[in-house]
Amino acid sequence: MERRSFVQGAGLAGVLAAGTAPAIVHAQANLRWRLTSGFPKALDTIYGAAESFARKVKEMTGGKFEISVHAAGELVPMPGLVDAVQNGTVEMGHTAPYYYFGKNDAFALGCAVPFGLNSRQMTAWMYDGNGLKLMREFYSGYGFTSFPMGNTGAQMGGWYRKEIKTVADMKGLKFRVGGFAGKVTARLGTVSQNIPGGEIYQALEKGTIDAAEWVGPYDDLKLGFYMVAPIYHYPGWWEGGPQLDLYVNQKAFDSLSAEYKAIVESAAAFAHTEMQAKYDARNPAALKTLVSKKARLVAFPKPVLDAAYKEAMALYSEVSASNPVFKKIYTDMASFRREANLWFRFTEARFDSYMQSVKL
Repeated sequence: MERRSFVQGAGLAGVLAAGTAPAIVHAQANLRWRLTSGFPKALDTIYGAAESFARKVKEMTGGKFEISVHAAGELVPMPGLVDAVQNGTVEMGHTAPYYYFGKNDAFALGCAVPFGLNSRQMTAWMYDGNGLKLMREFYSGYGFTSFPMGNTGAQMGGWYRKEIKTVADMKGLKFRVGGFAGKVTARLGTVSQNIPGGEIYQALEKGTIDAAEWVGPYDDLKLGFYMVAPIYHYPGWWEGGPQLDLYVNQKAFDSLSAEYKAIVESAAAFAHTEMQAKYDARNPAALKTLVSKKARLVAFPKPVLDAAYKEAMALYSEVSASNPVFKKIYTDMASFRREANLWFRFTEARFDSYMQSVKL
């Protein structure tokens, strides 16, 4: 049996179990690649996904394929990540695609848009819907391919000096919000600003901004926002299931053997699952700690959510009218969302609602 046929027929797990993997790996060349992250090392869950990926690649290749992981700014600044991967300055990048919507709004669809998909729906759209296919078609114009590699799950709505009680409270609010979401909050009257994570605390403390969103309890606790803006609103309606991506320079990826390509894909899938598992496991304790430190959990009023939803849908129609790539991808995502929400309404949502109402 030919080696490749055997690998495809048995799958990676079967190959490893059969003890044939070393022979396959040993046939490959030694490789040393570099991966630039869009995040600082201090954020062990997000930055750590790239480290887990690199570790798995090394393990599955018997140390023959090593990938060094570099924090944002070490090799290239975060805003330059896409250009660095595109130009082959580095072979790989790990980031939140919506950071680059300035290049094309379609980047946001590979991560999260307001009132988009939750994390499970995003993974389903990517792997069993058209999401990955459509995003890869789009990314091919930038000279790289992509693999889902992490999701935070639904995020919190951020930290505020004053409670948001009505839509009017959004007007004039100097709000640090990442990615595409700022386009929607701006339509509600905010003065949206995209400040790097490491600079948010100082901006809140000095009053340069009035509010800021980041991720959720585990990461937010580390950054200490509760000390300068105690109102913790939820949910982060602009990030129901933000996915991170592994970008791989297309020429570099094409140069890999079939076995190494499969290993990259498998390692990314492992890191994808592990990252959300870490958030789901660590956020509960972090939330309790924040509450003990006098953080005030406050839900966004429904009228605020309704107004934001209306503006988001209007924005998508406007962008679709002038951006055919965005329209193609968003139309498919919206169709998937509609069907997925119909299913979740009768199962996940009802089950979760009941379980969260009982005293365990």
